[in-house]
Amino acid sequence: MSAVVPPTSLPVASRKKEGGPLAAANAAAASFAALTERLDYLSAGDIEQVRRAYRYADEAHLGQLRNSGEPYITHPIAVAVQCTDWKLDAQALMAALLHDAMEDCGVTKTDLIERFGAPVAELVDGLTKLDRLQFHTREENQAESFRKMLLAMARDVRVILIKLADRTHNMRTMGDMPRSKWARISAETLEIYAPIAHRLGLNQTYRELQDLSFRYLRPWRYAVLSKAVGRARNRRRDLIQKVRREVEAAFASIGMKVRIAGREKSLYSIYRKMDEKHLSFAQVTDIYGFRVIVPTVTDCYTALGVLHQMYKPVPGRFKDYIAIAKLNGYQSLHTTLVGPAGVNVEFQMRTEAMHVVAESGVAAHWLYKATDPNSPTAGRLGVKWLQSLLDIQDETRDAAEFWDHVKVDLFPDAVYVFTPKSQIMALPRGATVVDFAYAIHSNVGDHTAAAKINGEQVPLRTELKNGDVVEIIIAPVSTPNPAWLGFVRTGRARSKIRHHLKTMAQAESQALGEKLLAQALRAEGIEKLPSDDAVYQPIWEKLIRFTGNRNKAELLTDIGLGRRIASIVAKRLVTMLGERGEKPDALLMTRERYTAHETVSQGAVSLDGAENASVQYAPCCRPVPGDPIVGYLGRGEGLVVHIADCPVASRLRHKDAERFIHVEWADEPARPFETGVIVTVTNGKGVLARVASAFAGAEADIIHMDMGEEAAQEATDLRFLIAVRDSTHLDGVLRALNRTTSVLRANRTRPAS
Repeated sequence: MSAVVPPTSLPVASRKKEGGPLAAANAAAASFAALTERLDYLSAGDIEQVRRAYRYADEAHLGQLRNSGEPYITHPIAVAVQCTDWKLDAQALMAALLHDAMEDCGVTKTDLIERFGAPVAELVDGLTKLDRLQFHTREENQAESFRKMLLAMARDVRVILIKLADRTHNMRTMGDMPRSKWARISAETLEIYAPIAHRLGLNQTYRELQDLSFRYLRPWRYAVLSKAVGRARNRRRDLIQKVRREVEAAFASIGMKVRIAGREKSLYSIYRKMDEKHLSFAQVTDIYGFRVIVPTVTDCYTALGVLHQMYKPVPGRFKDYIAIAKLNGYQSLHTTLVGPAGVNVEFQMRTEAMHVVAESGVAAHWLYKATDPNSPTAGRLGVKWLQSLLDIQDETRDAAEFWDHVKVDLFPDAVYVFTPKSQIMALPRGATVVDFAYAIHSNVGDHTAAAKINGEQVPLRTELKNGDVVEIIIAPVSTPNPAWLGFVRTGRARSKIRHHLKTMAQAESQALGEKLLAQALRAEGIEKLPSDDAVYQPIWEKLIRFTGNRNKAELLTDIGLGRRIASIVAKRLVTMLGERGEKPDALLMTRERYTAHETVSQGAVSLDGAENASVQYAPCCRPVPGDPIVGYLGRGEGLVVHIADCPVASRLRHKDAERFIHVEWADEPARPFETGVIVTVTNGKGVLARVASAFAGAEADIIHMDMGEEAAQEATDLRFLIAVRDSTHLDGVLRALNRTTSVLRANRTRPAS
């Protein structure tokens, strides 16, 4: 039995007790005889393997009952029956029968490998929740369970098909569970499992999970809406039959062979449309529709023409998902027509193959194998998304972060854009230029410098629209910007950016940590760090044990991030070297420790602005080259550089003096530096233009401007964030501003003391 309540399915105890008033009917439908009747697509040998798995599962679950009093084995059988709808192979059906054996019955993965082979055991393991691990919170447990399930699914999509069958049966039989559990399980199904079913094209499962979740989340609304739909169905029965007869007659008159099937909008879809668009039930006009299934793709377009000749189309309601398929592989033509009595009726035209994919998505792969083993159709369905799960996992080891990335990819809406070479790409609605760049290749995303949409230069945060032609301009020196995380929409882009920033920050922090430790060692009289060779290897190992780090790289990174004080580590290292007979150099120690601050110490950290993530320039005082500066090693923040007389730095020095280190500016800064300027002006026409012109004349770039939210007074403060080369350049900018007409005074922004 599971010691930890597994959130990805019904709790074990509850699952054994769930059922309903139709328990006998459920038991009959879930009997093994009902399963064998549906195995005619398997060979005799495969059926025997499934029978062996059933016997083993039946024995394992012996004595376990559901709430209705049914034997627990009826649940695994029902899951397997659902899998036969998708014509899944014998291994998948065996895993469906055994899917709770490891969790509930003490069966091990080794047992399953010995009896049924590694593939079946891997499937069952992918489905088993992480009941053997201890988690601090239910959310952490949930995130880790989903991560495991999704990664197993990425390696073998049968895992998620079995999982969805399991969840569907649990939802069907949830009526007798305690009402206190309805909301949590239904919300989880609606937020996670239904979107996954939709993302993989499992339309029937998607609709059923939504409606079942709606039924238990909003019982009263479900009941009211269900009655309303029933009444509308009775009222419009004659109208729908009339439309059907007219359509069948029209196709018969031109000799086209078609199959017409009715379609009714699901209750949850109706409810969501009413809720989102603030409509009454009477205002939802597309409850009923028809699917016209034809032999070929050309016939789809011919059928569209026939229907448009019969009834007038509603403008803007035609969609061609055949030329441009949905993200989950769905293909059909959609059109909405004004039928008899002014009632809108939606028609969907598709081939038989498209219909199978529309209803079964990735499961169509097995359906096709059952009818045509050589058919390549549907083999690629969902593959790109499944592969992206593995890519995200490569960069994201944290379970909650992984699930955060995956959730953003479960949006069903999409935009379709083109590369300059006319290759079409589908991205989630709201995706930006940066998402597009990472969808092409991670190297393109990492080095994105600029972009053009339809030939015009645009900001990287620009959202893409259907039909846009997007061109990415890359530069070898460009790297991902942390600000990109604020607007990207795809999980792939988000995980790639975070991975790059983490890797870059770690490398830079390690280099800074090495420099700081070497500087601290010099202050202790040791000329340089011990080498990594065999002679000093025992010293490093002993030091790492002392600090509690896993390796030297992690120790240096911790020093660079301020998690460890370089001077303390250096003192310990000097003690260890002293045990080997290596004594400090007294002259070096004196020179390093007691050099006057006016004289630059050889161990000072030199800054040129190219340090990226390992060094931050404090936003309170915004130092620029030429300012006297100090460095503060914040805990986990890396090196933060302040102006020497900054009040914030003074307060920090009072609390954490040992965390301050000597820093200096490099002779040649690598980039401009940002600083703040307050310009007080007399209000009048053209003032802002004159101030901007003064900045431009002094060769200073305006990064940001703020006029405040107060109404303009006679004298108004304009706050600018500008980029300058150094303090001399800044002085020149301020002189130019103070000479400008209408400017009362211009000063550099200073932090409040």
